[in-house]
Amino acid sequence: MDIVLFGIQGSGKGTQGKRIAEKYDMSIFETGAELRKLSKEHSPLGLKVKAIINAGYLVPVEVVMEIIENFLKNVKSDELVLFDGIPRSDEQMEQFNSLMARSGRAFKGLLINIPKEMAMDRLLSRQICEGCKEVFPASYDGEVCEKCGGKLVKRADDNEDSILTRLSAFVNETMPVIKKYKTNNQMIDIDGTGSIDNVTELVFAELNKIFA
Repeated sequence: MDIVLFGIQGSGKGTQGKRIAEKYDMSIFETGAELRKLSKEHSPLGLKVKAIINAGYLVPVEVVMEIIENFLKNVKSDELVLFDGIPRSDEQMEQFNSLMARSGRAFKGLLINIPKEMAMDRLLSRQICEGCKEVFPASYDGEVCEKCGGKLVKRADDNEDSILTRLSAFVNETMPVIKKYKTNNQMIDIDGTGSIDNVTELVFAELNKIFA
């Protein structure tokens, strides 16, 4: 059973995704990371992705699905996958569902759920490492990155106007996807308002019912 991870920006789903993948020995498919990886390759798909990115275009849904299909070809049939950042819209959901069905892969959605107001507060106060790009919440009291010692700074797009645009996109485009998966009993809803460790405990308690 694969897991499809959902969460509004600032929900901490990236952190929880890493913990989930480590505990249950899952490969992570993260759309942005996979795009960056492919753009450095000289394969037909890599060259296609690079041309789209260099031209400044958004990657079409059909190409995103091609990227997922390419990723799954390199995954063993019994290897679990954690999908992060896909699907984000109804159009993506329909094609993603079809691709997973063709690939014979069952999946369950997992939502790290926090209020929009909390997401705004977290995004306005978080910092990112200039070196390794690790994200640190407001609760982190160090002055440098605990992983690489890099300088912590605010992201340029972590301002109120930009954040509101991103949060609205999630509410308007991705929430309908989440609601449909809930209707089909394909969604685990986790309260993400607690501490990082507390949320991890809640996540593991639910996933242990599937993987234990």
